Amino acid sequence: MTCCGSAAPILEHTPAGSASTGQSAQQFVTFHIPAMHCAGCIRKLESGVLELSSVQQVRANLSTRQLEIICDAGDEARDEAGRCVTELGFDWHLAVEDNEADKAMRDQGRHLLLCLAVAGFAAANIMLLSVSVWSGADAETAKLFALLSGLIAVPAIFYAGSPFFSSAGKALAARQLNMDVPISLAVLLSLFMSLYEALFGGGETFFDAGVMLLFFLLVGRTLDHLVRQRAASGVASLARLIPNSILAIGKDGTATNMPLDAVELGMRLRLYPGERFPVDAKILDGRSTADRSIVTGETGAVSMMVGDTFEAGTMNLSAMIEIEAVSTARTSFIAEVMEMMKAAETSKGRYRRVADRMATIYAPAVHLLALITFVGWLVVTGDVKSSLVAAIAVLIITCPCALGLAVPVTHVVAANRLFSEGILMRDGSALERLAEVDTVFFDKTGTLTEEGLRLDRPLDLESDSKTVLFALAAQSRHPVANAVAMSLEDNGAVNLSEIEEIPGIGITAVWNEKRVRLGRREWVMELDNTGPDTGEGATAFAIENGQFIAFDLQSDLKPGAVDAVEAIKGHGYAAAILSGDHKTNVADIAARTGIDRWFARLTPKGKIDEIAGVKAPSKVLMVGDGLNDAPSLAAAHVSMAPASAIDVSRASADFIFTRPSLSAVPFALRLAKASSRVVRQNFAIALIYNCIAVPLAVAGHVTPLVAALAMSLSSIVVVSNSMRLAAFGGFRSAAPQATEISSGVTSQNPAEAPV
Repeated sequence: MTCCGSAAPILEHTPAGSASTGQSAQQFVTFHIPAMHCAGCIRKLESGVLELSSVQQVRANLSTRQLEIICDAGDEARDEAGRCVTELGFDWHLAVEDNEADKAMRDQGRHLLLCLAVAGFAAANIMLLSVSVWSGADAETAKLFALLSGLIAVPAIFYAGSPFFSSAGKALAARQLNMDVPISLAVLLSLFMSLYEALFGGGETFFDAGVMLLFFLLVGRTLDHLVRQRAASGVASLARLIPNSILAIGKDGTATNMPLDAVELGMRLRLYPGERFPVDAKILDGRSTADRSIVTGETGAVSMMVGDTFEAGTMNLSAMIEIEAVSTARTSFIAEVMEMMKAAETSKGRYRRVADRMATIYAPAVHLLALITFVGWLVVTGDVKSSLVAAIAVLIITCPCALGLAVPVTHVVAANRLFSEGILMRDGSALERLAEVDTVFFDKTGTLTEEGLRLDRPLDLESDSKTVLFALAAQSRHPVANAVAMSLEDNGAVNLSEIEEIPGIGITAVWNEKRVRLGRREWVMELDNTGPDTGEGATAFAIENGQFIAFDLQSDLKPGAVDAVEAIKGHGYAAAILSGDHKTNVADIAARTGIDRWFARLTPKGKIDEIAGVKAPSKVLMVGDGLNDAPSLAAAHVSMAPASAIDVSRASADFIFTRPSLSAVPFALRLAKASSRVVRQNFAIALIYNCIAVPLAVAGHVTPLVAALAMSLSSIVVVSNSMRLAAFGGFRSAAPQATEISSGVTSQNPAEAPV
């Protein structure tokens, strides 16, 4: 088994004899290390490399299997770090291209799946042969079946066990111990003992013990690798949003296509509709509208005027503009978001499975116990064979299969149950973290509310006016205009002329020699001799010398939003809204959902700050869908996103719910609590098993075959206990309770919320 943890905090030191003012130039080097698969690997790599005088900082990231090093500039320091990694027992290559790391992870995943398939095939066939022997076959048949089992087991064990044998060999070469060493020793000893008995001794063989041992362990390692591979895709998805090249305008006015990395401060760039800002930039020429959902999470278009500054990733919607770079690709808003996601992912890795936290004591303890058993029996009986059989039985019976399956099998069953409710679990450790939360933060737009807008009421207009309004709204792609057009019917062709859309203001045209306008109320009211001011709202429509009407637009709540919030609060969780939208809109949604804590106008960094501000021991579940939510999804203790979320947010979230209802959130919370209870029960089962089985093995009352059966039985009991989650009940609401949760989030009334 492997841990699902990632890296410890960044480790750093100042080399002896150096001062902060006089250090030589530094470089950032990233090593890709495919064999880094547990918390012990991380500790070994970070502590070992940090001992080098040329290295200042080290950080290992288990999700990407990368070791990031800040060291002295030059090839010598880099090569020294590489040699150190090799001496620690790890293969590596420089992670120059993301494609190389992705390919290495895919190759390793394919190898693990092949090993798992081989082990499963061999275990099934050897068990069939073993059943015949156990059923009372005659001596000749038993010997034949033993030889056949050996023919299957030898190639299967050496191929399927290669991940463990390779890891154990490198650990021993580096004079280290890990969990793979006793596993490899037990498998190989049982294989060689079985081969001896099959060829010369005529006694019991234990081929099935070694193969089944490998199969159970490969299940856990393969599942862990798959979730790790999925976790590494978030930052790559974000990077793909930015163009690789951009049109740069020279001093003579000529446009040249240049790579993104070549953009410098003050450089003049040209941006066409539908393109994203490649770097943070200021508008120099032109007017347009922009989609800033990457920053605020809100889909509404905003106006872009000369002198305005926008972040990298902002979408230009309406017209060609020329901009001035105020950042480089490495210092842009997108780069900052990517760094926050990496840092948050690294810190999230502190939460490791209990089984892997025991890795530091398991290997030496098992070896010591097996050695004591061998020596003790050798002293008492003087028989090397019986002493070796007892030692092998100890190595097998103490194999942590039940302990190793306690978590991943529970996660698999829970994942299937979640899937049946339309919830996908991206990371096995997320279930453990979800069980620990007591505070739930929601994004607003796209999470609590639907993406689209609608009119707050039917428009009281004459038939001709409605026809004109529909025709005018249909001329614009602005979300407000789209919402107006969706609420009306096309009652025939209307001849509009002099159509003009003013970014951030509205759209105007001429109909029957009369000016008509749709947009901001103050701007629409400037028309001459309009009708009486009817309705209240920030948006208006008017016909010159004709009707005038004002209205508002609002978002519909997601299905089940109110019930889900009620259930969450009823089960004792604190709830809050983190949004980049205006104060009025956030307050309205908070009131409609019954959430009394909310925060408005938050940037991605602002959301992370609010999450970080939650006082320990409280832990946060973040539910969001926008690009601006990706860093906060990664920074939260655990996170969820709807399937409608953008790729980056889905890649950053631990859970994805595919159904429109928010009932997935309270259901996942309840299932996580139940899964946590089952995991604790499984650990108790494993502990009881070891307390009973190990003394019997040491006393010589257990053969290697019985040890393998006992090990398998303990695993079956753990799996059966975990399967109870398959019948876990669906969503049900809970009546609100008066329990006050100390969440660390300041309770706020709408009038007191930050703007």
